[in-house]
Amino acid sequence: MAARHSGLGKGLGDLFAKTDDEGDVALSDGSVFLEIPVDQVQPNPQQPRTVFDEDELGELAESIAEFGVLQPVVVRRAGRDAFELIMGERRLRASKIAGRATIPAIVRGTDDTALLRDALLENLHRANLNPLEEAHAYQQLLEDFACTKEELSQRIHRSRPQISNTLRLLNLPARVQSKVAAGVLSAGHARALLGLDDPELQEHLAERIVAEGLSVRSTEEIVAMGRGTGVRRSASRAPRTPSDREREIAGHLSDHFDTRVKVNIGRNKGKITIEFASGDDLERIMAILDGKTL
Repeated sequence: MAARHSGLGKGLGDLFAKTDDEGDVALSDGSVFLEIPVDQVQPNPQQPRTVFDEDELGELAESIAEFGVLQPVVVRRAGRDAFELIMGERRLRASKIAGRATIPAIVRGTDDTALLRDALLENLHRANLNPLEEAHAYQQLLEDFACTKEELSQRIHRSRPQISNTLRLLNLPARVQSKVAAGVLSAGHARALLGLDDPELQEHLAERIVAEGLSVRSTEEIVAMGRGTGVRRSASRAPRTPSDREREIAGHLSDHFDTRVKVNIGRNKGKITIEFASGDDLERIMAILDGKTL
């Protein structure tokens, strides 16, 4: 089935420069607008995005079935009656789900390096990549373009610290990375885990985050206090086991102050230790002690 021309609205009409001898609608940058069969479009082989939300695709497919594809995809020619996708994989997938035979497309020539960059730029600016996919995409750009992080920052309009922090996620163990990619752990949790040097401790704390529903702040507090597993490996001797009374009082105070509290009752004297994670956290605890409402 040959590609056919599409009747366009005013939005893209303003970009038209001319119609060539074959009747193709030519845009001002030399690209051509066509309505092409969806089965002639091949996926982008360097698409950085690998996870697509099925519910979101279903909603987009319903919209396309009712209103059509409002924004054309971008492709390049890949042979006779064949095209390679540059931008718009969600629209292409949703169009197939909706049973559309054709899809509006802007056909332009792009080399392989720009193919990845264009697909990445679209996904980054639309926040479609999960943190691990974004990190892998940054890494691939750095390797493919042989550029510095500063140059990459200027190309994709992201700050250099943001790029560096995202790339650090690739230092996490594979099991932790998979949790981030699946959305079980947030990027904030992942960055907090990087504060632990031991991969085993990172994995253990990641499991605690999922099992106990720990917030990013709680995770940062645990890492800051060096309690990745709740057991200090460097301890020369086993810690004293708290008594039932000490545990009862510590639990009550921990709930009251919303932080970890230790109680040690000795023969002649005792000690209560209230832990805090930051200056702001200390002020919060002081306000509770003073009976103030935060």
